[in-house]
Amino acid sequence: MTSKPEDSGAPRRMRADARQKMTALLEAALEVFAKSGVNAPVREIAEKAGVGLGTVYRHFPQRSDLIVAVLQKGADSCAEAAAVLPTQYEPGEALTRWIHLFMDFVASKRGLATALQSGDPAYAALPAYFSSRMVPALKSLLETAAEAKFIRPDVDANDLLPVIVGLCLGPNEEEPPYARKMVDMLVDGMRFGATGKSDGQQIQR
Repeated sequence: MTSKPEDSGAPRRMRADARQKMTALLEAALEVFAKSGVNAPVREIAEKAGVGLGTVYRHFPQRSDLIVAVLQKGADSCAEAAAVLPTQYEPGEALTRWIHLFMDFVASKRGLATALQSGDPAYAALPAYFSSRMVPALKSLLETAAEAKFIRPDVDANDLLPVIVGLCLGPNEEEPPYARKMVDMLVDGMRFGATGKSDGQQIQR
């Protein structure tokens, strides 16, 4: 009878350890892919994450499985930030900071462009996944910013996301050095037609 609390607690600790290992593995994979390309040795990823090679293959039998997981994790992190930023910053700054996070996500996709453009059906569901995570996240930030009179109320998340991606990507899928400046100008443009105290607030970057 007295062993039940320990027995019930042990699996939770194991699950937490597994989550930590998975997070480390995906972060290591993204870093290695960005530096060495999607064909980098899996052993390099395992060593960087501090896990065994068998752990990688057990969770991700195919390289495409790992790439999909890396991108989904990035999308999830970006989407989840949309709920956190408004608790830390004013609506206008929360929106701007989230857009910058989204730009970083676009950059991570650019690092995996070779795989994503390969035509492998393993990646076919990713665009829909990205949209399902990003559109609601941005929509909530836009609505809050509009209510605060920081931006005009008719900005649509479905229209804005591809515009940001287009500004981020230059020739050969490379981000122009002025991308952030252009996106910041886009945010300033969304303020046209908005009225209220928030119009003049300064965004700290």
